Amino acid sequence: MTMAERRLLLQLKDVSLSYQARRDHFAQGVHRVLDGVSMELYQGETLGIIGRNGCGKTTILRVIAGILAPQGGVVWRQPGKSCALLSLGLGFKPALSGRDNALLAAMLQGSSRREAESFLNDICDFSELGDSFDEPVKTYSAGMKSRLGFATALKTRVDILLVDEVLSVGDVSFRKKAQEAMESHVGGAQTVIFVSHAAPQVVRLCDRAVWLDNGRVAAEGDVSAVVDAYEQALRGTGRNTDATVKSPTLLA
Repeated sequence: MTMAERRLLLQLKDVSLSYQARRDHFAQGVHRVLDGVSMELYQGETLGIIGRNGCGKTTILRVIAGILAPQGGVVWRQPGKSCALLSLGLGFKPALSGRDNALLAAMLQGSSRREAESFLNDICDFSELGDSFDEPVKTYSAGMKSRLGFATALKTRVDILLVDEVLSVGDVSFRKKAQEAMESHVGGAQTVIFVSHAAPQVVRLCDRAVWLDNGRVAAEGDVSAVVDAYEQALRGTGRNTDATVKSPTLLA
């Protein structure tokens, strides 16, 4: 099915976000985290976002999720469509148990209380938290929070799943299970935006890719072509050039 035949779920148009950054003891500078970013997401696809540390990958997910408000541009989401950011325990209430946090997360994503309660056993089992599922999240390690966050987002019903580097955390056994679960979701009807440093994961899991560089879209389109351009740049053998091709689209 072509992009034109799929239903548009999400669109970003010229999204920008900056903040004041101290450059030395006396001067203030503006750090532009996102600089005119535009992209689209279609129902049932997995869109990969790659780029170096600090390029804006996590920020764009937080903007899409509504956690951060852009200072310029437009973020449009199909009315009635839910969105969940799968990150390292983002939004958890430290004083509440894993069970209560999972219940609240499911309800905030649009489930009724009864529906949310029906997800809890699956979330507990998948997260492998055992008795800790009923203990305060403030007692959790980072790995435990990531397992709870992944299980909650995976086992509840959400239209757009935003995945932020989650497959690279936790122990080896959980990483393997998380990757298998993600591949199962990607192979189904789930719509996903997947952020990762691992190019092989992006190639294996994603239908299209966007390369962010210094807050701007450097390339977008065919996942293999975008990843190749990104890896060439990392090796110092490629440069961003002006072009109008679609796979990938390279932008100055």
